[in-house]
Amino acid sequence: MKCLSVCQPFAELIVKGKKTIELRKWNTKFRGEFLVHAAKKILTEDCKRMKISPSTITTGSIIGKVNLVDVKKYDSDKELRDDRKKHHSTSEYSKNKYGFILEKPKKLRVPIPYLGKLNFFEFEPDEIKNNDVELDLFEEEHRYMWINRH
Repeated sequence: MKCLSVCQPFAELIVKGKKTIELRKWNTKFRGEFLVHAAKKILTEDCKRMKISPSTITTGSIIGKVNLVDVKKYDSDKELRDDRKKHHSTSEYSKNKYGFILEKPKKLRVPIPYLGKLNFFEFEPDEIKNNDVELDLFEEEHRYMWINRH
């Protein structure tokens, strides 16, 4: 399954459904469900602005999933400002000209520790086999999400 690393606190906002557009410098043809990986990097100024304590958010783990339904290309700074409540960016000008439109977020009950990568990457559960606890967490979460969808 595809996965995307996002800095905190934005990864948390995505899986809670409060951030419905993820800004990127690059476009993608991918559409569909992907896992949200909370990168190790915490943007402390954004945490302060949103009144989120950095000590309460998970990093270095897969924390949820979401569906990418479309990509919006921003042709002007005004368009970017108009969507501010959806992407939570503070800059008046951004090099991030693509907005990934997100729907149906789902937060995992138990985060799965995993190393992130650039762009979309394939999540390989086999890579966590060396730690039976993490693999058990992944399998339990996967069963839980599958059962609750039917």
